[in-house]
Amino acid sequence: MIKIQLPDGSIREVPKGTTPFDIANSISPRLASAVVVARIRALAPIASTTTEAALEASEEAMYSSHTAGSDAARIVDLNLPLTEDVALELLKENDPAALKVVRHSAAHVMATAILELFPETKLGHGPATDNGFFYDVYREVPFTEADLAAIETRMADVVKRDEPFIRVEESREKGLTDYAAQGEFMKLHFIERFTKPGDEISLYKNGNFTDFCRGPHVPSTGRVKAFKVMSIAGAYWLGDEKNQQLQRIYGTAFFNPKDLEAHFKHLEEVKARDHRVLGKQLDLFSIQEVAGAGLIFWHPKGGLIRKTMEDWMREDCIRRGYHMVFTPHIMRRELWKISGHEENYGENMYPPMELDDAEYRLKPMNCPGHVLIYKNSPKSYRDLPQRYAELGNVYRYERSGTMHGLLRVRGFTQDDAHIFCTPDQIESEIESCIDFAEAVLKTFGFHQFQVELSTWDPADKKFIGSPEMWASSVGSLTRVLERKNIPYKTIPGEAAFYGPKIDIKLVDVLGRLWQLSTVQFDWNLPARFDLEYVGEDGERHQPVMVHRALFGSVERFFGVLIEHYAGAFPMWLAPVQVALVPISEKHLDYAYSVKARLEAAGLRVELDTSNNKMQGKIRDFGLQKIPFILIMGDKESATNSVSVRVRAKGDEGSVTLDAFLERATKLVTEHSMEL
Repeated sequence: MIKIQLPDGSIREVPKGTTPFDIANSISPRLASAVVVARIRALAPIASTTTEAALEASEEAMYSSHTAGSDAARIVDLNLPLTEDVALELLKENDPAALKVVRHSAAHVMATAILELFPETKLGHGPATDNGFFYDVYREVPFTEADLAAIETRMADVVKRDEPFIRVEESREKGLTDYAAQGEFMKLHFIERFTKPGDEISLYKNGNFTDFCRGPHVPSTGRVKAFKVMSIAGAYWLGDEKNQQLQRIYGTAFFNPKDLEAHFKHLEEVKARDHRVLGKQLDLFSIQEVAGAGLIFWHPKGGLIRKTMEDWMREDCIRRGYHMVFTPHIMRRELWKISGHEENYGENMYPPMELDDAEYRLKPMNCPGHVLIYKNSPKSYRDLPQRYAELGNVYRYERSGTMHGLLRVRGFTQDDAHIFCTPDQIESEIESCIDFAEAVLKTFGFHQFQVELSTWDPADKKFIGSPEMWASSVGSLTRVLERKNIPYKTIPGEAAFYGPKIDIKLVDVLGRLWQLSTVQFDWNLPARFDLEYVGEDGERHQPVMVHRALFGSVERFFGVLIEHYAGAFPMWLAPVQVALVPISEKHLDYAYSVKARLEAAGLRVELDTSNNKMQGKIRDFGLQKIPFILIMGDKESATNSVSVRVRAKGDEGSVTLDAFLERATKLVTEHSMEL
């Protein structure tokens, strides 16, 4: 017999080999029909740093027969025989983990349909994603958009057949032999990469379809109730353009048609907020093909917003005790060797340029430049902390096909800062950085965020430093988060190579997460560059270093702002804050005087002096999403007033110019999100 602990804390003794479905059915047949998948955790845990989130998010999780330590929660099939004492949760449709399992199962349903229609196709892998699923496939004759409809129709047939998902195990050697005979080169690769000689591998079967997979899956194809095949894109096998060109077929799945419909409404809203479309419509920025992919040209209106963002950031940096610095765009290659970027980040840097005296590289980071500024003069403990901030242009080689408007670029402006301090000061400096990050997000209209603490993986050779250093630095970040009562998720293996980090992900108006702000601990660069300060004891000591970026990059943050506000920026950020519409030519003189008053108060104003009709002028300004449109006719000219139209609210009637001016300037000075 084995012991099963249920979520209410009760313990049941059941025969070894009992499945989660058996337990669900013993509680209630209705429950058994509602559960999708199970989560188990051993009752006698063994210490392990592997989390369920990290395991399920990894590519290895799809194929490896080696799972997390016995203390790690695992998502398992309902028909898995239980052979040890475990805590058991029965997950229904309201659990996010269950939705991911449904999507993974939908990927298998899609692969089944593809092979039934196009049996010559070779399969790669088909994971669930945050928004759906995909499957990588290879076929000599590429799939077309027209094929997607046929695949979706056949998927409906596979679902209707309600075929059970059956897990079977066989030897690694048999799997390699069978897949080699079928010419399934991608499946061979996954077996060879993620399993070892002597392993048993797991396969999942439904009907005549078999796939190499760790699972888990829903009980049967009939549980994939609401799905859609969405699009197709090209990709090279293993990301190498010398290999076969694959196709990635995307889809999504939900538990019911209502959720599927809501998802597509959400996608329509996302599409309406696309910063690339709005950037063109509002004339904010462009990417010029003749200049190169991933390089941004800021147009006058976008430039005004950027200046406003940067002015606010610089002023707040200075107020918080930072020194503004500037460093060169290119530096000798030797510098990047000393910093470790050449070795650990070289593939993301532009190739060296050979000049008269040495090889140079475009900077991907500002940090080595700030290190040199620190090192330029002796420092005492009385001089610390030293806080250097820079909105510096950096250049990173993003691969073709990965660029995406302002969100993924090759040249961008990083609002970088580096803080050099004593070990005793590190936690207070980290806390101040988090406070600053929260102020940035709230000032720009974001009030929800999630925090992740990224730590190292001792088995990964990319990480440098001793276990003692990592334990100390992770401990510092952890204590700050806990002292500030900030909930966080630990992400093992995602630290920077030189130290752990805190990532702050904002939540936009559509509920999407964006990685922007980061605070990182670093002892690597101070050691590599032999940084020193003279302590109270008169001896030389090595400072510790904090990296922090709050916008992340001006470009990415601006892109997120466009989508968050759908281009309708708050008053203080809007490139044109007030538009003026004189009803006729005889009201022009008064309109010019109003313009002068508003501009003298620091407002950004645009006056339409064209011969267009008033309604046409109002419509055009409305399309530009300008916060206020002021209309001026005989009455307004005679009473020194303006007729006010407010974006998204409409006509508010006439007010005195003084009253409007007071309202508008207050909105700007208070950085108000409302009009």
